Amino acid sequence: MNYNNTVIFMRPSTVILIGIPGLDSIFHWVSIPFCAMYVVAFLGNFTLIYLIVSESSLHEPMYAFLCMLSATDLMLSSTILPKMLAILWFNAGAMTFTGCMIQTFFFHFFFLLESVILLSMAFDRYVAICEPLRYTTILTNKVIGNMALVCVTRSLVFVAPGVYFLMNLKYCGNNVIHHTYCENMVVAKLACGDISSSSVYGITAAFLTTGLDFVFIFVSYVLILRAVFALPSKAACLKALSTCAAHVCIILIFYILAFFSFFTHRLGMGIPPHIHILLANLYIVAPPVLNPVVYGVNTKAIRTTLKKLFQWRRIQ
Repeated sequence: MNYNNTVIFMRPSTVILIGIPGLDSIFHWVSIPFCAMYVVAFLGNFTLIYLIVSESSLHEPMYAFLCMLSATDLMLSSTILPKMLAILWFNAGAMTFTGCMIQTFFFHFFFLLESVILLSMAFDRYVAICEPLRYTTILTNKVIGNMALVCVTRSLVFVAPGVYFLMNLKYCGNNVIHHTYCENMVVAKLACGDISSSSVYGITAAFLTTGLDFVFIFVSYVLILRAVFALPSKAACLKALSTCAAHVCIILIFYILAFFSFFTHRLGMGIPPHIHILLANLYIVAPPVLNPVVYGVNTKAIRTTLKKLFQWRRIQ
């Protein structure tokens, strides 16, 4: 009997993340801006959460969603950046396969959670601007709690099957991942069997979650802008436009970079690997850096609370 063509399927016990191919010689330089952004994101979002939780005047629907966004930003960036920096600083790319699956799960979980929270915030702004008299009756504490539960449940329901598909692919011992973190497609490419089920599910899940979120956010802001242009006061119109423009910029940064990474993984598109991986890391850390500024410092109530905090510290 001939066993020469027998393929032994074996899930790797460990995987090796090699970081950013082609930039090995400047890993330390690459790490500097990412480390700085991570520190800023951590401090900014932690401060925002502290202010909203501790200040009773900020216990309103808009700030509740902002608090959820900041917590998600902290978790998303902390799922990826510490390991990425360890790779860039110490070449510590080894990770157990189980650890890789856990990172994959939480990366996609918090990413989908952030997407649906951005949609919830767009809905909040729609109600505040287009239905101001019904704002407090529509967005009650119970409704906000239910929305948060739906957001978490949706992310869990869509992410868990994707990780299940990954764990049940046929692997042949290849354990080198040309990336700085584990995510669905880079792990699937380690398999030597058919990965179509995982790929199809990933595309379907992305369309039904982030794809539809983006469509609904776009529709929400079209309705918001229509209401804003109908305002009789020019000053009020300009103020609303300024706020909307800042929010839209953050949303575009998040979705454009995310969609770019998603499609280049699946379609190739001739993008150099180091460019793709740098942008794949950027869309994880850029929104957490910008969100506290755009949604927090740009909000008068947040600025006032922050000033009160610093004044209290000086008195102490």
